[in-house]
Amino acid sequence: QVQLVESGGGLVQAGGSLRLSCALSGRTLSFYAMGWFRQAPGKEREFVARISRSGGATWHADSVKGRFTISRENDKNTVYLQMNNLEPEDTAVYYCATGMSTYGSSQPGDMDYWGNGTLVTVSS
Repeated sequence: QVQLVESGGGLVQAGGSLRLSCALSGRTLSFYAMGWFRQAPGKEREFVARISRSGGATWHADSVKGRFTISRENDKNTVYLQMNNLEPEDTAVYYCATGMSTYGSSQPGDMDYWGNGTLVTVSS
Protein backbone atom coordinates (compact mmCIF):
# COMPACT_ATOMS: atom_id res chain seq x y z
CA GLN A 1 0.00 0.00 0.00
CA VAL A 2 1.42 3.33 -1.09
CA GLN A 3 1.33 6.07 1.50
CA LEU A 4 2.63 9.62 1.37
CA VAL A 5 2.95 11.65 4.55
CA GLU A 6 3.79 15.34 4.46
CA SER A 7 5.25 17.20 7.44
CA GLY A 8 6.94 20.47 8.27
CA GLY A 9 4.09 22.89 7.82
CA GLY A 10 3.23 25.57 10.33
CA LEU A 11 2.83 29.25 11.00
CA VAL A 12 5.62 31.56 9.92
CA GLN A 13 6.03 35.28 9.42
CA ALA A 14 6.53 36.76 5.99
CA GLY A 15 10.15 36.48 4.98
CA GLY A 16 10.64 33.32 6.99
CA SER A 17 11.48 29.80 5.90
CA LEU A 18 10.05 26.31 6.21
CA ARG A 19 11.17 22.94 4.99
CA LEU A 20 8.49 20.47 4.03
CA SER A 21 9.14 16.74 3.90
CA CYS A 22 7.21 14.01 2.15
CA ALA A 23 7.88 10.43 3.18
CA LEU A 24 6.84 7.58 0.91
CA SER A 25 6.10 4.13 2.26
CA GLY A 26 5.04 0.96 0.52
CA ARG A 27 7.08 1.61 -2.60
CA THR A 28 10.58 2.64 -3.60
CA LEU A 29 10.83 6.37 -4.18
CA SER A 30 13.20 6.04 -7.13
CA PHE A 31 10.36 4.52 -9.17
CA TYR A 32 8.54 7.86 -9.17
CA ALA A 33 8.89 11.41 -10.24
CA MET A 34 7.54 13.59 -7.43
CA GLY A 35 5.65 16.83 -7.23
CA TRP A 36 4.54 19.42 -4.73
CA PHE A 37 1.21 21.14 -5.19
CA ARG A 38 -0.75 23.55 -3.04
CA GLN A 39 -4.32 24.60 -2.53
CA ALA A 40 -5.38 27.85 -0.94
CA PRO A 41 -8.90 28.32 0.45
CA GLY A 42 -11.37 28.82 -2.36
CA LYS A 43 -8.81 28.14 -5.05
CA GLU A 44 -7.92 25.21 -7.25
CA ARG A 45 -4.95 23.00 -6.53
CA GLU A 46 -1.89 24.37 -8.29
CA PHE A 47 1.55 23.16 -9.24
CA VAL A 48 4.50 24.26 -7.10
CA ALA A 49 7.48 22.10 -8.08
CA ARG A 50 8.41 18.70 -9.47
CA ILE A 51 11.49 16.56 -9.68
CA SER A 52 12.48 13.71 -11.95
CA ARG A 53 13.01 10.16 -10.73
CA SER A 54 16.74 10.59 -10.43
CA GLY A 55 16.59 14.12 -9.10
CA GLY A 56 18.59 15.36 -12.05
CA ALA A 57 15.86 17.65 -13.34
CA THR A 58 13.56 20.02 -11.46
CA TRP A 59 10.85 22.49 -12.38
CA HIS A 60 9.36 25.25 -10.26
CA ALA A 61 6.30 27.41 -10.78
CA ASP A 62 7.09 30.99 -11.71
CA SER A 63 5.46 32.20 -8.50
CA VAL A 64 7.99 30.35 -6.35
CA LYS A 65 11.05 30.32 -8.58
CA GLY A 66 14.10 31.59 -6.72
CA ARG A 67 12.41 31.10 -3.34
CA PHE A 68 11.45 27.39 -3.23
CA THR A 69 13.63 24.39 -4.01
CA ILE A 70 12.51 20.80 -4.47
CA SER A 71 14.94 17.97 -3.72
CA ARG A 72 14.89 14.28 -2.95
CA GLU A 73 16.81 11.60 -1.11
CA ASN A 74 15.90 8.28 -2.68
CA ASP A 75 17.76 6.30 -0.06
CA LYS A 76 15.52 7.90 2.59
CA ASN A 77 12.37 7.63 0.47
CA THR A 78 11.81 11.32 1.11
CA VAL A 79 11.19 14.43 -0.95
CA TYR A 80 11.67 17.95 0.35
CA LEU A 81 10.48 21.44 -0.42
CA GLN A 82 12.67 24.18 0.98
CA MET A 83 10.68 27.39 1.13
CA ASN A 84 12.48 30.67 1.73
CA ASN A 85 11.31 34.27 1.78
CA LEU A 86 7.74 33.16 2.32
CA GLU A 87 4.90 35.51 1.42
CA PRO A 88 1.31 35.63 2.71
CA GLU A 89 0.25 34.49 -0.78
CA ASP A 90 2.04 31.18 -0.11
CA THR A 91 -0.54 30.28 2.55
CA ALA A 92 -2.09 26.98 1.52
CA VAL A 93 -2.25 23.28 2.18
CA TYR A 94 0.77 21.70 0.52
CA TYR A 95 0.53 18.23 -0.97
CA CYS A 96 3.10 15.88 -2.39
CA ALA A 97 2.24 13.43 -5.13
CA THR A 98 3.82 10.67 -7.19
CA GLY A 99 4.02 10.54 -10.95
CA MET A 100 4.68 7.42 -13.01
CA SER A 101 6.39 9.22 -15.88
CA THR A 102 10.12 9.92 -15.69
CA TYR A 103 9.66 13.64 -15.21
CA GLY A 104 6.25 13.82 -13.57
CA SER A 105 3.74 16.49 -14.49
CA SER A 106 2.61 19.97 -13.56
CA GLN A 107 -1.01 18.88 -13.91
CA PRO A 108 -2.59 17.50 -10.73
CA GLY A 109 -4.72 15.14 -12.78
CA ASP A 110 -1.63 13.39 -14.12
CA MET A 111 -0.30 12.47 -10.68
CA ASP A 112 -1.07 9.14 -9.10
CA TYR A 113 -0.81 9.01 -5.31
CA TRP A 114 -1.35 11.93 -2.95
CA GLY A 115 -0.64 12.67 0.66
CA ASN A 116 -3.13 14.35 2.99
CA GLY A 117 -1.28 17.63 2.97
CA THR A 118 0.37 19.93 5.47
CA LEU A 119 -0.83 23.45 6.22
CA VAL A 120 1.47 26.41 5.71
CA THR A 121 0.31 29.76 7.04
CA VAL A 122 2.33 32.89 6.37
CA SER A 123 1.43 35.96 8.39
CA SER A 124 2.11 39.47 7.20
